[in-house]
Amino acid sequence: MIFIHQPVTGSGQTQLERRALELQDPIPDDTVWLDLVRPSREEELKVEGFSGIEVPTREEMKDIEPSELLYVEDGARYMTGRVLSKVSDSEEPGLAGITFILRGNRLVTVRYEEPQAFRMYAQRAGRTTGNGPTSLVSGESILAGLIEAVIDRAADVLQLQGERIDRLSAKIFEEQDDPSARNTALQETLRALGRHNDLISKQRESLVSMERILLSLSATYRTNKAPRELREDVRSTLRDLQSLEEHATFLSTKINFLLDATLGLVNLEQNNIIKLFSVMAVVFMPPTLIASIYGMNFKTMPELDLPFGYPMAVVMMIVAAVLPYAFFRWKRWL
Repeated sequence: MIFIHQPVTGSGQTQLERRALELQDPIPDDTVWLDLVRPSREEELKVEGFSGIEVPTREEMKDIEPSELLYVEDGARYMTGRVLSKVSDSEEPGLAGITFILRGNRLVTVRYEEPQAFRMYAQRAGRTTGNGPTSLVSGESILAGLIEAVIDRAADVLQLQGERIDRLSAKIFEEQDDPSARNTALQETLRALGRHNDLISKQRESLVSMERILLSLSATYRTNKAPRELREDVRSTLRDLQSLEEHATFLSTKINFLLDATLGLVNLEQNNIIKLFSVMAVVFMPPTLIASIYGMNFKTMPELDLPFGYPMAVVMMIVAAVLPYAFFRWKRWL
């Protein structure tokens, strides 16, 4: 599907008008942003013929080599980044590759998923983009706005994850008297920590890919002497992104600490179980010894002829069991 964005001016404000383009319809010359969403080969050829670029394939967008993600070809700048998105074939959020292509005053984006950041920017740009004539709206300003929307969305995700981790931390260290409930809670905690860590790792990978794009743009803008306002926007966005990377690293460190703490609590629970079995073995060992002695089949045993021999043996076994238990309680080993 091809979505075109054209700048229109109304009430002294410039807005981006978004509409879907049919395959047989021509692309207007004043289009500043072409958004290709799961494009067919025919749609790719149409955009290539109009913009004079080569649309990368989905397989090429999955490369991890920087030289394959950031390059210049035939006067067009290609930049591919990873954005956290709800992947269609999975219930958990995943990383979706998005290619930004800048050529002249026009931006082309190629994507196969629907990141929340793109919807946020499209809605915001549809309301207002800025003041002044439509000539001030360029592919570079749209690219800066898209990256800023991606970073804003990343900040929301990290803030939400931080709040969830704080609640999980309080849950880990709260006291529970029911052992079965405590074991179940620890198992759920381990699974939750794994999910949070996976999401934060993906978000951090997305931020790193966006940082590469911003560094590349910053170097290009310095060389080409781009407008000062645009360079300042890129530098400001880059600082925000780097602070989010540090926050993501902090959350990952906190998750590792909580994971170690949870595993330590699991080990304590296992040690308590082993200690209980050890104590029970020690408690029943002296009565077992007494019962073994009087279970021997020797002909001459003095206690066999006593009328109170059996009660005496039972009492001895009870005393032999109570004394170790009382000793353990006295030592506070139980």
